[in-house]
Amino acid sequence: MKFVRFDSDHLGVVVDEGIVDLTERLELTSNDPLREYARSDLDASEYTNVTPDYDLDDVRIESPIRRPGKVIAAPLNYEKHVEEALSDKDIVTDDWFTIEDKGYFLKAPSSVVGPEDGIEIPFSDRRIDHEIELAFVIGEDTKDVTADEAWDRILGYTILLDISVRGDQDRSNRKSYDTFTVVGPYVVTPDEIDDPHDLEMELQVNGNTRQQENTSDMIYSCADIVQYASIGATLEAGDLITTGTPEGVGPLTDGDVVDAEIENIGSMTVDVTERDIAFSDVDVEKSQQNN
Repeated sequence: MKFVRFDSDHLGVVVDEGIVDLTERLELTSNDPLREYARSDLDASEYTNVTPDYDLDDVRIESPIRRPGKVIAAPLNYEKHVEEALSDKDIVTDDWFTIEDKGYFLKAPSSVVGPEDGIEIPFSDRRIDHEIELAFVIGEDTKDVTADEAWDRILGYTILLDISVRGDQDRSNRKSYDTFTVVGPYVVTPDEIDDPHDLEMELQVNGNTRQQENTSDMIYSCADIVQYASIGATLEAGDLITTGTPEGVGPLTDGDVVDAEIENIGSMTVDVTERDIAFSDVDVEKSQQNN
């Protein structure tokens, strides 16, 4: 199945370029219906042969999960991206490290938006990069699982753009600005994906390819990441986990158009705008005096 959240609080399945609305059929009442679905004992598969209620072009596509409890992210999970990060101190100021060394990091759930919301750049004087990633939604509460068990805890896969301010600030800070986690357009269930580690992904900016890689080059698998993350915290149904970006990250500027695609999942076009909120030295001095 291919789940889509649309028109704010509606959940549907995509069928032949149309959407079957599950909201009333499954008696979903939340404004975060896919998260509600994940937390409930529901099955939407019987509606995949129903005549669509809407055309895809006639609705507003939202982020599949409106407000996940957690957004868990894996750093440096592609070999070639490790190489480019080590050669560019704007990307990584530390020496090379693995997930086992430093663990995952968290992004603010409030940074999650859909493709039609766009990316808003908050600074004109700092480098802000795009990162395309395969991500997935947890389908049930999960704690202390093995990698083999982890596969059964994945509700489905999606595309995620991890937007990142470069610098030596804490990762969770510089990756958590509003609109810095673009998710969509769909969540595709595992039965539709032969192998999540054999998917072509591509990101273009203004029609020029910046990132193009196969997920087979991931260092740690989706199951590895679930296993590791479940040791430290209970993963809850509806949590969002992202798996790292390949090489080719690069800066975004006002007016850019980002096209992102992952094989068998979908594609999305995202506009970039700028809102300059850079802090002045005077503001920092006043803050320090007040403290």
